[in-house]
Amino acid sequence: MKYFSTGEVAKKLNITKRTIRYYDSIGLVVPDVKDQNGKRCYTEEDVLLLQKVLLLKSTSMSLVNIKKMITQISIEQIVDIHKEQLYTNIEDLKKALAYTHSLINTIKLEGSLPWERLLPLVSEDLDTSNENKNKVMDKLFVEEEKEVLENNLPKMGSDSSSIKKWINLIRRIELSMNAGNSPSTVEAQIIAEDTLLLSKDMFNGNTDLERKFWEARKSKEDSQAMKLYPIDESILEYLDEAIEQYNKVRT
Repeated sequence: MKYFSTGEVAKKLNITKRTIRYYDSIGLVVPDVKDQNGKRCYTEEDVLLLQKVLLLKSTSMSLVNIKKMITQISIEQIVDIHKEQLYTNIEDLKKALAYTHSLINTIKLEGSLPWERLLPLVSEDLDTSNENKNKVMDKLFVEEEKEVLENNLPKMGSDSSSIKKWINLIRRIELSMNAGNSPSTVEAQIIAEDTLLLSKDMFNGNTDLERKFWEARKSKEDSQAMKLYPIDESILEYLDEAIEQYNKVRT
């Protein structure tokens, strides 16, 4: 029978010798042979048992529970548990990626990272937040309109071309304002036209939904409840006036 030392097992499984000794001390994985000097010798069956422990531990199962079930659980059950944990990990990674996109898009909009705006979104109770959003959405929009908004509104947690277009539009508005351009200037009117084109695509040409959404967007309370990114009020006012001037010229 082939035996492995603690060091060999540690190297084989990429864990520390201290971890192996601890599992022995709690009776989780006890070596087949231990000489009078305390040297541990593990069989291939011991190593397999240790691999089972590590796999179950990767699913966040406690060592106490692992010890209770390690000799009763089949390989198929272990693989199933591991599969479920992988699905959980995937969902966690998707959420982390969406949040990272939010940070990147925020930096693009603001030029820096305003934590005072982001931290409340992270710390807010998710159930309460979603409940408030649903209440406002139910109040302002019918089911068909809510579906269009859910599918088409640009999301800060996305890396889509849609969110990039809106981010660039807001930056252009800021540059125009900083340059001292009034909403009636050629530069502002081009921005207004681009906004209307983007808006038409976003709302599938539904002018009534478009009007209702922008009215809600101007409301700080409704925007916050709908979990829309907070845009400076002066930007919305500038854009609103530029669009009003644009429509006047064409009527």
